[in-house]
Amino acid sequence: MNSDTPLQLLGGLTAREFLRDYWQKKPLLVRQAFTDFENPISPDELAGLALEEEVESRIVIEHGERPWEMRRGPFEEDAFSQLPEREWTLLVQAVDQFVPEVADLLQHFRFLPSWRIDDVMISFAAPGGSVGAHFDNYDVFLLQGHGKRNWKVGQMCDSDSPLIEHADLRILANFEQSDEWTLEPGDMLYLPPRLAHYGVALDDCMTYSVGFRAPSASEVLTHFTDFLSQFLPDEDRYSDADAQPVSDPHQIQHDALDRLKKLLNEHMNDERLLLTWFGQFMTEPRYPELVAGETLEEDDLLDGLEEGAILIRNPSARMAWSEVGDDLLLFASGQSRLLPGELRDLLKLICAADALHIENLGPWMIDEQGRTLICELVKQGSLGFAADE
Repeated sequence: MNSDTPLQLLGGLTAREFLRDYWQKKPLLVRQAFTDFENPISPDELAGLALEEEVESRIVIEHGERPWEMRRGPFEEDAFSQLPEREWTLLVQAVDQFVPEVADLLQHFRFLPSWRIDDVMISFAAPGGSVGAHFDNYDVFLLQGHGKRNWKVGQMCDSDSPLIEHADLRILANFEQSDEWTLEPGDMLYLPPRLAHYGVALDDCMTYSVGFRAPSASEVLTHFTDFLSQFLPDEDRYSDADAQPVSDPHQIQHDALDRLKKLLNEHMNDERLLLTWFGQFMTEPRYPELVAGETLEEDDLLDGLEEGAILIRNPSARMAWSEVGDDLLLFASGQSRLLPGELRDLLKLICAADALHIENLGPWMIDEQGRTLICELVKQGSLGFAADE
């Protein structure tokens, strides 16, 4: 995708202009980002997903005696018939992993790294339905799919922003409105991290939320050091071979901190290990239990492809790749593989193609390393055979 091509999705802005002026800076309202938008899923189908054990779903109800109530799925079939006529919202996470037509929406956001995209959450709200004024710590695109929703945006927030007391919901105690818009089907609102926002359904309304992964500093430090510790020998310790006599044996001198920082820097600055960890971390599947492989021999793989079989990416799998000197790293569902540079085109194909078949994989099936890689990804579960229609 050319970063200097005007995009309807961004209201005629180029990707470069959007990233420069709006991304993680300020909101952007785009009228008719999707012209004549057709919902890839109906409200009834969304409700049906909320009945499934493997699907993450919630219902938020706003009512009198208990101002906010949250119920967690999976729900029983009669759960929706018992809801009031107004002021409730159903939220279903990661619908893109269960409905291919919803996953197709993500193709419009390829001007951003795919490994940054988290999921597509879909909400259905009865008139007056809302989840209250809140903020997220990640970027989000809010696409109106059905009905109308009023959006208000307010102040920038942080962990010190006061919240109402609630065990399950993070609703702001104070909301300082700065702008307000009503979105209709096809309209889209981009919101940067930490910006307070408050959406209320004006009628039966469905909204698609494209959210992005943004690991916190705490997560980065905790997970990376855990990963790093696997490679450190026990004898690699704090040392002070150059120590000088001390005047006060109870004082920690600053030269001790210098030695400690040197010890940390020797390992924390290992770019290859940092890249390996980061790629694995950012491709960890939201639902690892849905990434299940199958036993497969390379000869059977080749025979299947020659007979017309098609491989597709597991909807729950995540993939990315990077360079390490002359070699390459492929990250697939939280695992990494070091591969030779000549497999670059294959890695790009695996990560980007909607389907893999003998026509686009042909040259790689006579390459032992390429054939082995494809087979390993099927056995891991990141790739799988498409079911016959």
